[in-house]
Amino acid sequence: MHTNKKNNVDRRSFMKTSLLASGGILFGFNLIKAVNPESLLTDAVSNLNYQDFNAFIKIALNGKVTIFSPNPEIGQGVKTSMPMLIAEELDVAWKDVTVAQGKLDTKNYTRQVAGGSQSIRFAWLPLRQTGATARAMLVQAAATKWGVSIASCQTKNGFVIHSSGKKIGYGDLVVEAAKLEIPTNVTLKKTKDFNIIGQDIKNVDSSKITEGKPLFGIDFKTPGMLYTSVIRPPAFGQKLLNFESAEAKKIKGVIDVIRFGDKIAVIGESTWLCFLGKKAITANWSSNSTLENTEKQDEDLITLLEGGSIKGVKLKTVRMDGDLETAFSKVDRVIERTYEAPFLPHNTMEPMNFYANVTADKIHLVGPIQTPEGSANRVAKLLKRSPDEVLLEMTRMGGGFGRRLKNDFVLEVAEISSIIQKPVKLIFSREDDMTAGFYRPKVKYRFKAGLKNGKIAAYHIKEAAIGGNINKSRANFFPAGSVKNYKVEVAKLRSKVTTMAWRAPISNFLGCAEQTFLDEVSEELKIDPIQLRIDLLNAADSSDNRMEYSPKRMLEVIKMVKEKSNWRNAPKGTFQGFSAYYSHNTHVAEIAEVVVKEGMPVVTKVYCVVDCGIVVNPLGAKNQMQGGVIDGIGHAMYGDLDLKNGTPQSSNYDRYRLIRMSETPQVETYFIDSDEAPTGLGEPTLPPAAAAVANAIKAAMGIRLRKQPFIKNWELNIS
Repeated sequence: MHTNKKNNVDRRSFMKTSLLASGGILFGFNLIKAVNPESLLTDAVSNLNYQDFNAFIKIALNGKVTIFSPNPEIGQGVKTSMPMLIAEELDVAWKDVTVAQGKLDTKNYTRQVAGGSQSIRFAWLPLRQTGATARAMLVQAAATKWGVSIASCQTKNGFVIHSSGKKIGYGDLVVEAAKLEIPTNVTLKKTKDFNIIGQDIKNVDSSKITEGKPLFGIDFKTPGMLYTSVIRPPAFGQKLLNFESAEAKKIKGVIDVIRFGDKIAVIGESTWLCFLGKKAITANWSSNSTLENTEKQDEDLITLLEGGSIKGVKLKTVRMDGDLETAFSKVDRVIERTYEAPFLPHNTMEPMNFYANVTADKIHLVGPIQTPEGSANRVAKLLKRSPDEVLLEMTRMGGGFGRRLKNDFVLEVAEISSIIQKPVKLIFSREDDMTAGFYRPKVKYRFKAGLKNGKIAAYHIKEAAIGGNINKSRANFFPAGSVKNYKVEVAKLRSKVTTMAWRAPISNFLGCAEQTFLDEVSEELKIDPIQLRIDLLNAADSSDNRMEYSPKRMLEVIKMVKEKSNWRNAPKGTFQGFSAYYSHNTHVAEIAEVVVKEGMPVVTKVYCVVDCGIVVNPLGAKNQMQGGVIDGIGHAMYGDLDLKNGTPQSSNYDRYRLIRMSETPQVETYFIDSDEAPTGLGEPTLPPAAAAVANAIKAAMGIRLRKQPFIKNWELNIS
């Protein structure tokens, strides 16, 4: 429960300068931990360029406030919501705040990362403390100026107000405030006193985006900058033997063609010329007998699920409760099902791109990246330079969904710039993005439940995936702790196909498979599928400290979605499907509605209820909820990436099916009213969406969907 309390703020974790050259005072606070002790600023530093920092407030003499947002903005809204936390406690009017993107500062800060839906969760107290500390110093400055007690002063909309009625603006206090000691304790607002947090705030970049202003990495350019595009092996596992570039170099504006590793870079005066140059190059690649074979991959995954071993890889137990074998021997009946999902590309609207200028003095990098610190460090290591020589500036990202957690494209452009000794911008074509990318792991799940006396007495999950991370934490998600005899086994099969996190890693398909299976169990038990989840949650062992979800909070979202959707009482011809899932510290319940048109299912509406604690920006939060639901449905219905002999078969949108606007359902969103600290929201609504739709289709057509994409595998999915 969030309460009004005093928070100790380490002096060394709060930065302050006196007067800036431009006039004003600068406050800053580490997002996650503390600013490094050696970075403590003193009043003697009066000519500091405030743009060198990534999380602070600038208050100008005219009272205007600039708040710098430190984390990468990937469309999740942190460039708006993070400054809202500071502005709330600083007690300024949002209309008087200017928000700017901060740069990477590896010396002063940690976790400048966009990933895992954790930015607001980790920033909740530190950023509010930033604003509250600045406000306390301004109040003290006013009290001293007036010769009154601090207790007789309060703040509102950028003014300090005395109990007598007189007031003074923050801009008129910055000189005095700069001379004060930094308070070691500050008082945060009660939730009932919030004026900015909880309000619908328009994205700070909305106007610039709609006006086409340069915000994204793909917009960035500097005088004298060249462009580059890269030819990579056409199949995973191949090596470059040789190439012929004479025809490419004949194209006016193509400046050079270079080899680096098993890749070829075309350097030119524009991206289009580089693309033309690539087409004119003839390359020879090795024939590799170990290239990936889709059919063999499927066979290997099944072998693992059946307890076999592939190249020394076998199932590993990550959670075991009770005596599973004995429990299964005593049940009335067993239900066992297998669910599978393909590789998926990330398909960001903005393809991968980055700028690099490698000189003897520094390495200047600019572009859209979810992991700026890791990227800067890897570039420094690649080029055998000190990390201190790397300056990385972040731009807004046109989507990421996990793809920009990887920094392969940053390394490529840095290496190219170091070779040609010129500033250069790398831009992927859509084909580059989809065929030389990193994909969501291909995965199969096998669920087995032993049923006795109308309940689940034993529960066994097996996961076999190509690539990805071993599923450890998810083993403690629902229904862990709700079934006494419970086991989770996982196996990761190595592959030349590069894989990585995809929006809501692991959960994105596990949520679908699990929630579909629980519906199948409810059918066997002949009970309402919602009631099955409620019974499991009521049986949860509250003493199990491994259990990551909250049965109480999950029950609340289920109760609300059932009420809002009028469960089981939909209009004639409309069929409903239920799903509930916990991920990224957030509890979600969804009910999808489906109608049948011309023999095919059409998703018309989804009710979505979320408990993510305090909602910082409801407008942005609703956008995240709706986007997650639609993304989850679209990829479950249509998303697929086949590989033939290691070569991706979908290279552009003519062969890769995305959900269309006419296919997107209405998404009705609700929040559980809460005083709990905020949790993730960029990803949690995606995992349960596919299962809600699959379960609704089963209700509508009697067809049980177990293999994604649902439409491509329509015949195979039919029970």
